[in-house]
Amino acid sequence: MAAIIGVWALLEHGAMMVSGFLLAVVVGLTLGLIGSGGTILTVPIFVYVMGVDAVMATTYALFAVGVTSVVGTVRGFFNNEIDLPEACRFGIPSLLTVFLTRTFLLPLVPETIRFGSFEIHQSIALMIIFALIMFASGISMVISSSSLTGYTLAAEKSSAAKTTILAVLVGLITGVAGAGGGFLIVPALLSVLRLSIRKAVSTSLLIISVNSLFGMLGDMEKIKDFDWFILCGYTLFAIIGIFAGFSLSEKVSSSVLKKVFGYFIICLSIFILCKELLLSV
Repeated sequence: MAAIIGVWALLEHGAMMVSGFLLAVVVGLTLGLIGSGGTILTVPIFVYVMGVDAVMATTYALFAVGVTSVVGTVRGFFNNEIDLPEACRFGIPSLLTVFLTRTFLLPLVPETIRFGSFEIHQSIALMIIFALIMFASGISMVISSSSLTGYTLAAEKSSAAKTTILAVLVGLITGVAGAGGGFLIVPALLSVLRLSIRKAVSTSLLIISVNSLFGMLGDMEKIKDFDWFILCGYTLFAIIGIFAGFSLSEKVSSSVLKKVFGYFIICLSIFILCKELLLSV
C-alpha cells in the first residue's frame, strides 16, 4: 500500500510539473504577441499548479519573466524595434522602485498581519493583492487597441511627471507581486510616449526584463533555497512560448487576443480572490 501511495504521489507531482511547463508556454506566447499579460499568470502557476510557496513564487516569477523577456529584448534590438531613450526614461524610475520595494518594503511585512482581532498570513495577503492586480490587468486588456490609442492621456502632451508616476507604479507592482507590469507599460508607451505597437511591445520587454532581474537583487539570500528544476524548466518553456508568440504575431490580431486573454485574467483573479478570502476566514 505504501508503495502504491508513493507511486501515486510521484505521478501526481509529475503531472503538476508537466501542467506548469505547458502553461509556461502560454505565458511566453502572450509576451511574444502583446508584450504583456503572460507574466501576471506566472505567480498563480507557481503557487496553484507547481506547489511553490507564495512569497518564493514572486521571486521565481522575477527570474523566469526576466530571463524570458531578455530573449525578447535581444530580438527587439536585432529588429531595431526598441526605443532606448524612452525605455531609459520610463525604466530608470521603475527600476529604482523595484529595488527599494524588494530590499526595504517587503522585509517590513510581518509573517502574520493583524487588523484588530482579524489575522491574515503574509502569503494569503500577497495572493489577495496579486488577484486585485490581475483584475486591474484584465480590465486594461479588454480595452481594444483602438481605444488605447485614443486613451485620455493621448489627448495631452507627454510630461515627465506623468511618465515618472506610471513608472513608479509599475516598479511597485513588480516589486510586490513579481508581475512584470506590462499591462501598464504597453498602454503607457502607446499613449504617453506615442510609440508604435511593435516598438511598444519590444520596449516593454526590455523594461520588464531589467525590472525583473534587478528586483532579484533584493532576494539574493533566497537563491540557496531555489528548486532549479522547476525554475529552469518553467523558464525554458516560457522562452519556447515567446518565440512561438513572435511567429504568430504576424498572423493573429493582437487586439482580439488581448481582449480574450483579459476576460480570462478577470475570471481567474475572481477565483483566486474568492479562494484566498475563504482561507483567511
